[in-house]
Amino acid sequence: MNIEETLTTLRKELDPFNCKLIAVSKTKPAQAIMQAFDSGQRDFGENKVQELVTKHETLPKEISWHMIGHLQTNKVKLIAPFVHLIHAVDSRKLLATINKEAIKNDRVIDCLLQMHIAREDSKFGLNQNELMTLLDEVAAGKFGHVKIKGLMGMATNTYNEEQVSEEFRGLNNLLLSLQSKYHSNNIDLTELSIGMSGDYKLALQQGSTMVRIGSTIFGQRSYP
Repeated sequence: MNIEETLTTLRKELDPFNCKLIAVSKTKPAQAIMQAFDSGQRDFGENKVQELVTKHETLPKEISWHMIGHLQTNKVKLIAPFVHLIHAVDSRKLLATINKEAIKNDRVIDCLLQMHIAREDSKFGLNQNELMTLLDEVAAGKFGHVKIKGLMGMATNTYNEEQVSEEFRGLNNLLLSLQSKYHSNNIDLTELSIGMSGDYKLALQQGSTMVRIGSTIFGQRSYP
């Protein structure tokens, strides 16, 4: 299938779950992104700041850019003027930096807090104690120029679907438990960003509101 046909098929899968498709365009050329754009796709995800900035400058302004990769604090200033949603906030230091740069740009930047749910040390993310401490600070008005929209997680890279489903389900249950406790001008815990090309169908069954899909749409990575 070509890009347009693949997007149509994916939307039919996602619509019953009210789940948004984030087309992961990292390493993909502008031509491929424009094919998706011309097919109606507006949300695109990147994991490298410089590539994200370049694409923002050269591609249509109607695109909503999602930063889905690990974000270094010294790079936040480059995307703060325009980024739509930062998926992988994995430390208090990073959230504080986003808040500082949001103030400079007179914006409130939407963020997801990344939880460590995988049985892999290489994955980034907060533990539950760190999460609760951070939410308490945001609820107290500590970071007035960020809005916490929900949680993000990456499952273990395994063929064990039961394990992946369990990790996703645990994150969804955590989100649901937090919704009744935290709600303020800067906290609106409605989004759950779980699921990629290899496991998005499992994520849909466990409450995903955003899936981050790249290779299924664009094919395998075309350059490093």
